[in-house]
Amino acid sequence: MKTISNILAEIRPEFDFSESNDFFEDGYLDSFDLITLVSMLDKEYGIKIKGTDIVPENFCNMVAIRNLLKGYGVKDDI
Repeated sequence: MKTISNILAEIRPEFDFSESNDFFEDGYLDSFDLITLVSMLDKEYGIKIKGTDIVPENFCNMVAIRNLLKGYGVKDDI
């Protein structure tokens, strides 16, 4: 199973996401990347992220993404 870091690297390999506290503010991700990220997370973890959860605040950094995924029952090994 791919980790969040692996998925982000597939979307934007030119960035080191561990260096950012806000992927959108720092220009690492844009709205198109967000849709791609949601799709990849859904597929990888077998979940369906609700439209109401698809807001930048839930995907702005690793902690936010992990917390969102935990809410969908994804284990800590992400």
